[in-house]
Amino acid sequence: MITAVSIFVLLMLSAYFSASETALTAASRARMHRLAEHGNRRAQIVSELRKDDERLLGTILVGNNGVNILATALATSLFTQLFGEYAVVAATGAMTVLVILFAEVMPKTLAIRDPDRGAMMVAPALRVLVKVLSPITRAITVLVRASLGLFGLGVTADQPILSAHEEIRGAIDLHAREGSMKKPHRDMLGGILDLDELEVSEIMIHRRSMQMIDASVGPDGIVEQVVSSPYTRIPLWRDNPENIIGILHAKSILRALRKQESAPTMEEIEADLSTPWYVPDTTSLREQLNAFRERRSHFALVIDEYGALQGLVTLEDILEEIVGDIADEHDIARRGIRPQADGRLIVEGTTSVRDLNRAMDWQLSDDHATTIAGYIIHEAQTIPETGQTFKFNGYKFEVLQKRRNQLTLLRITPPEPVETDVI
Repeated sequence: MITAVSIFVLLMLSAYFSASETALTAASRARMHRLAEHGNRRAQIVSELRKDDERLLGTILVGNNGVNILATALATSLFTQLFGEYAVVAATGAMTVLVILFAEVMPKTLAIRDPDRGAMMVAPALRVLVKVLSPITRAITVLVRASLGLFGLGVTADQPILSAHEEIRGAIDLHAREGSMKKPHRDMLGGILDLDELEVSEIMIHRRSMQMIDASVGPDGIVEQVVSSPYTRIPLWRDNPENIIGILHAKSILRALRKQESAPTMEEIEADLSTPWYVPDTTSLREQLNAFRERRSHFALVIDEYGALQGLVTLEDILEEIVGDIADEHDIARRGIRPQADGRLIVEGTTSVRDLNRAMDWQLSDDHATTIAGYIIHEAQTIPETGQTFKFNGYKFEVLQKRRNQLTLLRITPPEPVETDVI
């Protein structure tokens, strides 16, 4: 009778360890942190335990395996008295069923239903066990690291399995797949995480698409171009487009016109020019965003390592990487991406791969090219001619228009959706 009761108690302990593992690993770190800041003692214990996941999981594994092995040994002893020579087989079968049902599946199923609450329930007792079994778990950790080191798989003591950045991105992707997060929200949060990975060269307006004004057109020509432009800040150059003498602000022209009701002189225009601000094309978006805030500026010119002008970047360009396209009544409408009735797309060659992926929820690689035209040239390893068709990674690309060596218009056919048979 005592042996049977002991086996029951050990199975309950095994269920406790299984539920603890599921609850503590699935509990929301952010919610526990918030509750702890509001004085919830149990949430503080959970946060404390999660600071050292390796020791926590080691304690759970030692405890769980220890009680399971002991329970199986006691069951074998009990079954020997009942079944004689068949005791081992009977004990193995019975304990396998009992452990799987009542010490693994059932407690883990209950814990995953509300992991935050479950974690706070099991945390106090588990903290005591972590301290008691700490010497054993540390010894096991040393042995495991030493064993991995023999096979060239060494793991440093402070090496994290996942960075906070990856954990957040994983949580976002998980909620998006489960349908609890809408695509615009996923794109917005993903855009924030991408600020460190993207460089200004990937989002800048290329010099070919920049609107600049030649100072040689004179005051009247400058005023006419400023008034007809959808932009408020325009670079002014002299002699050649690389020689930018300043950034012209539309408000400066409007103030001058209001004062004298006629076009300002060239000297007055140049006196109101702001000094060009040049930034390297390798600057990350987060660094550039911080620089915009520090300088209280919204406009910068982008140069490469040789000092050659590559394009321009604005604060709006960076914000659009987070919130999506920001258009107002003065913006020039762009065709960009035009879905067709047959499922294909007509896409401008200058459309960025990133924008296309976000719009269509695709996974085209942008490691080697920023624009979709560059993507095709990289994959084809040649400059295609008009009418040529290529197929990469299941997508069909057809060149519709080409200007010199630039692919200007493309037709893209996405892969056919994979149909799964329902049995």
